[in-house]
Amino acid sequence: MVKSTPQTVDLFKKGKDLGTVDKKLEEASGLVESVANPDHFWTINDSGNPPDVFLIDKKADTRLTCKLAKIRNRDFEDIAIGAGPIEGKNYVYVADIGDNLAQYQYKYIYRFEEPTLVTDEKKITITKFDTLTIKLPDGTRDTETIMIDPLTHDLYLVSKREEMVRLYFIKYPFPKGTIVPEKVATLPFTKIVAGSISTDGTEVLLKNYDSVYYWKKKDIESIPALLKSKHQILAYDKEPQGEAIAWARDGSGYYTLSESIKDFRGKLFFYKRK
Repeated sequence: MVKSTPQTVDLFKKGKDLGTVDKKLEEASGLVESVANPDHFWTINDSGNPPDVFLIDKKADTRLTCKLAKIRNRDFEDIAIGAGPIEGKNYVYVADIGDNLAQYQYKYIYRFEEPTLVTDEKKITITKFDTLTIKLPDGTRDTETIMIDPLTHDLYLVSKREEMVRLYFIKYPFPKGTIVPEKVATLPFTKIVAGSISTDGTEVLLKNYDSVYYWKKKDIESIPALLKSKHQILAYDKEPQGEAIAWARDGSGYYTLSESIKDFRGKLFFYKRK
């Protein structure tokens, strides 16, 4: 592992408050910009809430609620968009991977074709989806972050609670049956709650409650090699419980979203690239 003193950089403008989410999204955890619905985002609530996936606009208003049929939200923690069974289509990945007490042998990721917003629809039920069943190779542990490499379509998970978190890798196309990811790195961070890979595959963000960490490729590096290299810390306006981050699909900046805490309602922020 490369040990280096992190450098705080000011590559993005101060976060702009775009809007406040409604009460249905009080425990927002996970964010990704939609492909099928420009200027919209997919997000979820974490544990104990209905198994719903929300499409919000750039004012943070909910435009569509998608209920996943016949499952429960054990602990939804992240969401991503990537490739799937049918070439050329985009799929939403909903990660039921949280485990605060490290008690669950299996994690589940639900994958369905990305819906397109129809003006008069407010809520739909998703009945056709795949379930990826995952068992970590090194025991039960809490995870809150998935990332999909847009270049290779490979999937990454990051653990949360260790003093040095663990990076896991699942090669695409994903195998049937129980999937055992490969542990590919230990990273010098803790409490990682969200991550995102840019659309061109060259930049990566990871965040915990206090900081946003940033990497940019200098060459044709794998994601594990990149994350083991020197990182930078971005200027970030700390949120009460910010558990979501997502690159803008056009690379113009990145978005964050927080849970609602006490008198603070979750807000969608945009950090524009300078």
